[in-house]
Amino acid sequence: MGDILESAGQALLYGLVGFGVMAVAFVALDLLTPGHLAKQVWVERSKGASILLAGQMLGVGIVLRSAIGASESEDGLDEGLLSTALYGLAGVALMTLVFAVVAALTPGRRGAAVMQDQDGHPHPAAWVHGAMYLGTALMVGAAVS
Repeated sequence: MGDILESAGQALLYGLVGFGVMAVAFVALDLLTPGHLAKQVWVERSKGASILLAGQMLGVGIVLRSAIGASESEDGLDEGLLSTALYGLAGVALMTLVFAVVAALTPGRRGAAVMQDQDGHPHPAAWVHGAMYLGTALMVGAAVS
């Protein structure tokens, strides 16, 4: 029973680290997109904003999964939690950079088109940005493992 409780405690700690990294990712995306991201997703029900956020969160989850898997360290739990946080934040930084570069190269203000739905359909750019998050996450996850 002791091993189960210890493992559950470790899972909780890794989950808290993951939640922190996801919160940083959300704030970074909110800063890069026009308007308030939470309002666009939950109040205005923007499909484009939802696709973008979902792609980002899935991407961060992919990076964190690889980081946690690679964190098995002889140096202990503290080292594993730290490496998971650092790898996760590195993934967020790279995904944020990719979004910023693509947004700068495309028409409009910092990805504004991605957030605009038309006739109840998301802008095609939302799918592209969401896929870029996933592709970047897969690259970072592969590098971590």
